Amino acid sequence: MSIVNKAADSHEQIDSHNKLTSIDSLNCDNHYSTLPAHFYNKQMPDGLSDPKMVSLNPQVLALLGLDNVVADSDALLLLCSGNYLPSGFTPLAMKYTGHQFGHYNPDLGDGRGLLLAQVKGNDDADSTTWDLHLKGAGRTPYSRQGDGRAVLRSSIREYLCSAAMQGLGIPTTQALSVVVGSDTVMREQVEQAAMVVRVAESHVRFGHFEHFYYTQRLDDLKLMLDYTLTHHFPETLDAEVPYLAFYKQVVTTTAELMAHWQAVGFVHGVMNTDNMSILGQTFDYGPFAFQDDFDPAYVCNHTDYSGRYAFNQQPQVGYWNLMALGRSLTPFMDIAPLNETLQTYDDIFLAKLRELMRGKLGLQQVHDTDGELIKNLLETLASSAVDYTYFFRLLSDFNSTEGADNRSIRDQFIDRDAFDAWAVKYQQRLALESSVDDVRKVSMNQVNPKYILRNYLAQQAITQATDYDYSLVNELVAVLADPFAEHPDFEKLAALPPEWGRKMVLSCSS
Repeated sequence: MSIVNKAADSHEQIDSHNKLTSIDSLNCDNHYSTLPAHFYNKQMPDGLSDPKMVSLNPQVLALLGLDNVVADSDALLLLCSGNYLPSGFTPLAMKYTGHQFGHYNPDLGDGRGLLLAQVKGNDDADSTTWDLHLKGAGRTPYSRQGDGRAVLRSSIREYLCSAAMQGLGIPTTQALSVVVGSDTVMREQVEQAAMVVRVAESHVRFGHFEHFYYTQRLDDLKLMLDYTLTHHFPETLDAEVPYLAFYKQVVTTTAELMAHWQAVGFVHGVMNTDNMSILGQTFDYGPFAFQDDFDPAYVCNHTDYSGRYAFNQQPQVGYWNLMALGRSLTPFMDIAPLNETLQTYDDIFLAKLRELMRGKLGLQQVHDTDGELIKNLLETLASSAVDYTYFFRLLSDFNSTEGADNRSIRDQFIDRDAFDAWAVKYQQRLALESSVDDVRKVSMNQVNPKYILRNYLAQQAITQATDYDYSLVNELVAVLADPFAEHPDFEKLAALPPEWGRKMVLSCSS
C-alpha cells in the first residue's frame, strides 16, 4: 500500500497520540531539488505495511533535534517506514552513473532509495544540512529490473555498520532507524521488506559527475559542480581555480578514508564509483566485513570473482576512482594540474596510515624505521592468521622490559619465532618513547577497539530479528557507539568468531 493510500490514516494515528510537533518542526532546506528536474525524479515512497520499529539510534535522533521524540512515536514510525511525510519533505530519486567493477554503467541512479528532505541540524552554531534518505522505498525510474525494496538483513547490516564506523571515528554516513514491514520480497528466498533512514551531509557521489561527463551534457556538469562547491566546498569558491581546489580536497579526504579502513581492517566490498561519497565518507554498506583472522587478500563479496575489491586492493581502487572523477573535470581545466593532484594521493594515504598505525602500536614519536616495523607486523599477522582486532587490543599489555614474558600475546601466533623476532624490534622501538607501559596501554586502548561489528554478530542479530527479537540489534548499537570502552556487561560481544563466522562471504543484498 502506498503512502498516498495511507496518508489519512497516518495523520489520524499521529494526531491521536499528539506526537506530531517535533517531526513537523524539522527545518527543511531542500537545495538539491533546486537543480533542474532532469537531475532527479520526484516521487512518493511506497510505504511498508504494518511497520514495526526494529531500532532507533539515539545519537542520530539528537543530531536531528528529535531526541525529545518518544522512541515509539507513531509519527516517527510512520516517517521511517515511508508512510508519512512532514511538511516541507519533497522526496526524489537522484540520477547518476558510475563504474561498476571497472566498467562504466550508464543505467544507475537511486533504484531503491529516495532523498526525503534536507534538514538543518540541532545545533544553532552548526549550519550543517542533513540529507534524510529512505532506503527500500520502492521502484524508481532507475530501478532497472529491481523491485526497489530492501530486505531486513541488509537494512540491519547498514544500520549497525554506520553506528560502528561512527563509534570508531571513521568518516561515515549514519543511519537513524530500521523498520520492518509485513511485505515480502524475493531474493535468494522470500524475505521481509525493511527500510533504513540514512543520514548524511550529502548523497552526491563520484557518479553524479560521470553521468554528465559521459553524456557530454557539459552545462549540466558545470551546474552539478557549482552546486557541489556552493553547498559542500564553499571555501574553494575563492581559490584561483575552484574546481582544482575541490579536486584536491576530494583526493585528500578519500586517501585518508582509505587509510582509516586499512588501519581498522575494514573491507568495503563494492568500491564502485557510484558508491564513493564526494565528502570522503564511508558510503553504501553492502557486503562489507571487518577482518577476523588477518588476510590481506580477503574478499567479502561473493560476486567479486577477480578480487578487485579485496582488502589489500582498496587503496589502489581509491586512486582509480579518483582518476575517474578527475576525468569528469577535464572539460573545464587542463589535465596536467589534475594529474599532479592525483599523484599526491599515495603520499597522503601512506602518511595517514602510518600515523594511525603508530597510534595502534602506542608510538607517539616518528622514526624512519616505523614503516618497516608496521610492514613486518602485518606480514607476521597474516602468516599466522591472527585475529586483527583481538591482537591489537591485547598488544596494549605488551611488557617492554627486556626479557619480559609476553606469552599471552605470543600464543596468538602459529609461527612464534616470527613473533619473537618482531617483538624484539618492537621492544627496541618502545625504548625510544618517553611513556611508560601503563600510559601506553591507556593510549592504545583509546584507538584499538575491543568491539567491532563482526559478521557473525551481525548475522546473529539478523537471525533474532526475523523472529521479532530486536534485543541484540539494540545491544550492538549501544556498545558500538563506544567500542573502546570495556562494557563488562557485554563481554560476549567481544568474543572471537566461531568457525562458521570466520571470513564470511556476502551478497550485495546482505
